[in-house]
Amino acid sequence: MGGCLGYFLNKTTKKRLKMAKKKIKPIMPSLREKKRYLVFEIISKQKMEDFKLVSYTIWEKVLQFLGSLHTGNAGIWILQDKFQNNKGIIKVGHRHVDHLRAALTMIDSIDKTPVIVRSLGVSGILKKAEKKYLTN
Repeated sequence: MGGCLGYFLNKTTKKRLKMAKKKIKPIMPSLREKKRYLVFEIISKQKMEDFKLVSYTIWEKVLQFLGSLHTGNAGIWILQDKFQNNKGIIKVGHRHVDHLRAALTMIDSIDKTPVIVRSLGVSGILKKAEKKYLTN
């Protein structure tokens, strides 16, 4: 607040500027939403290599099944770097795991290729989910 600008600002404006510079306190762990990692597998005659296509299809069915409000509340993230060999991981809120599983069962084709999407398991820790379900 140097120079002439500090002269023209009143006390309340100066207080607000100081408050705006402060960092926001992080949320306590007990108040954070608990997350789960759902590992899924795509069963098809050919290998699915296009992540964007798979991700788009999953989002489309989840939005169709849950609607935009519940999809937003579920906090769904499809992890791009974990998708390989027709298996992948989706991060979801702990209260919405069953809803996500139901939405995944609705997927019957990806890019006009008939597929079956099944969930392999759920874990609260990403490393455990990778170790237990992806490395086979």
